[in-house]
Order: sequence, then C-alpha cells, then structure tokens
Amino acid sequence: MEFDFLSPVSDNILDEVTHLNAQTIGAQLKLHTSEHGLPDLDKVNVAIFGVRENRRAVREDSTPDFESLRRQLYSLYPGNWRLNLADLGDIQEGDAVEDTYYAVSKLCADLIKQDIIPVILGGSQDLIYAQYRAYDHLDQMVNLVNIDSKFDLGDADKPISNQSFVGKIVVDKPYNLFNYSTIGYQTYFNSQEEIELMERLFFEAYRLGEVTSNIGHMEPIMRNANLVGLDIRSIDSASANSDYFSSPNGFNGREICALSRYAGISDKVSSFGVYEYQNEMNKLTDTLVAQIIWYFIEGVNYRTNENTISAKKDFIKYQVPIDDDILVFFKSPVSGRWWIEIPFLNSVNNKLKRHTLLPCSEEDYLEACNQVIPERWYKAKRKNEV
Repeated sequence: MEFDFLSPVSDNILDEVTHLNAQTIGAQLKLHTSEHGLPDLDKVNVAIFGVRENRRAVREDSTPDFESLRRQLYSLYPGNWRLNLADLGDIQEGDAVEDTYYAVSKLCADLIKQDIIPVILGGSQDLIYAQYRAYDHLDQMVNLVNIDSKFDLGDADKPISNQSFVGKIVVDKPYNLFNYSTIGYQTYFNSQEEIELMERLFFEAYRLGEVTSNIGHMEPIMRNANLVGLDIRSIDSASANSDYFSSPNGFNGREICALSRYAGISDKVSSFGVYEYQNEMNKLTDTLVAQIIWYFIEGVNYRTNENTISAKKDFIKYQVPIDDDILVFFKSPVSGRWWIEIPFLNSVNNKLKRHTLLPCSEEDYLEACNQVIPERWYKAKRKNEV
C-alpha cells in the first residue's frame, strides 16, 4: 500500500515506545516509521491515523498535532483482545482542503476494502465529509451517526465548514446517504429551521437528556450505522476542557465511552472518527480521547458477526399485527438483540436492500404488542417510499 501523503509517527514518540511496558498498546502496535516506512497490514483489524487539517473550522485554529494524544493512547493496556492494530501516522494538510479530503477518502476506502477499520483522529469536523466520500465506490447506501451537540446541517449553498458538512453530504452527488442520526443534540445550539429540516428528511435526532437517561437505547442506533463521527465538543467541560470550547452540559466520560463501545461492537460500523481535536487541550482531555478510542477497539473485539444472512436464519421471528400492518421482529438467540423488518419496495434502488432489517430494542417489540408503532420503523419505511 503506497500513500505518499502519510507522514510517519514522530521520532519522539518512537523513542518513548521503547521504554513502555511490553504489554501496552504502544509496544504492540504496528507503526509507520521514518526508518521502515508503512507497516505490513496483513491481518491488521484496526488502523489509526491522524488528519492535521483545520482550515474549514468556523474558528480556524492551529494545525492539530496528535503527539500528546498518542502518548496517552500508547500507554494504555489492551483488554483480552484478539485484534492486530496499526498506527499509520498522519495525513498532512494538502495544498488545498480538497486535497486533504481526497487523501482521507482514498485511505479510508482502501482500508475498508481490506476489512480494516479506520480510526480517524481529526481536526475540524468537516472531515466527516471526506470519511463519508470513502463509500462512493463501495456500492451501498450508508447510515451516518454523529455524536454531537449540533446537527451541522448548515447552508448547503455556502462553502463547507465544520458546522455545515451534513448539508453537503445530503445534496452532493453521488447520493449514498440513507439515514443520518445525531446523538446528544442540545436544542439551544440548533435553529428551529434545522430541527424542522431533520423532521422533514426523516432523520433521527436524540436530545442529550433523552440519551443520558438511558444510554443503552443508543445501542440499536449504533448497530445500524456504517460510519460514526464523534465531536469532542459534545463532552461537558468537566470532562473535556480547552480554550476552544467550554460547555457545562454534554456527555461525561463514562457516557461518551459507552457510546464509543456501542459503535465498536456494531457489526456494520466500518469507520470511526474523533474530531475537533485542538492543540490547547489538556492532559485530561488527551486521556479521555485515548480512552474513547480504547473503548471503540474493545467493542470491535467483541463483535458477534450477526449482520449476515446465515446468522439471520437462526433468529427467532415474531409477528405483531397493528392496524393494517404486520410488524415482523427478529431476536438473536445468541446476543438477545432485536431487529424489525422494513417493507422493501421493488421500485427502490437496489442499494437499499441491505437496510430491510432495522436494529431495535426489546422495548420496541413490547410497545408494538401494545399497538404503538416504533417511530424509527415509521421513518425508515417513509424513506423507502420517497
């Protein structure tokens, strides 16, 4: 694999790796070094890389440097994992921002085709647009989950920024987006126009209080995602603080790590990005971001590979009549997780066939038994009909 735009992990970090305990993540990673070049990715499951890009931030800051973050990540001990990990170094700023986007999408697409999950350490969050464009040639519609206090829809007619990238994803060709979900939005950070647009597009939005009251309800949302982005600014200032942002409300450390683990354990999530990393973040924030990545990898290790046709054959099927519909639920006898079937229309693009089973919770099934149609089923059905 040749990617000239990747720079190696710094020699400062490599020197420190030699002094780490042999059981730490840093001592076990396959590393991109100036001496040996890119590592052999054979049998690698997760590949980490940084993107030193910040030019499309509304408040542009210095180019992010991930050295202190790597220092915290490398010092952690892995769980009882059966995974091989690599750190490919950093993508530097291109001559134009579009050059950086191209490098990110090209690298992500190449890794995904090799069944390697890219974990992106990013500057400004508009890089999710590049992460999304990696799926252009993978012949599938995708579901994007954004852990964020804002929707980031913005004005699609204006230049892309870290507060308007979703609008560009919606309107730019090729159209790969099937569903967009925001986890942890805070109403006072979003205009009523954007909130109403989310409804009209049948996208999913979960308020911060709704999520934190029962974090487990987000597991089916993550189980249906193909790519996940996490805005560090969705974390409260007690857990992650810097001069760049500071909000009293947001996810705490335990909650954000739980969401990250749900993303990792999802059989469908094939790329994961952590964005809005800034140089002035303190050691506490670096430690938390390192643990967020740790929990994502922990989730990947415990995947059950139930997102397959052969696995579905063993599912227990339940049929629930509601009005003129019959809702069909499936339950895995292995994990105890639930899915609901979405009616598929023959006139719809064949890319959508992969979305006929929608992850749900047991609570959705019980509510259906009480003649309450799950809202997520309704929205997914409407998107199939549009």
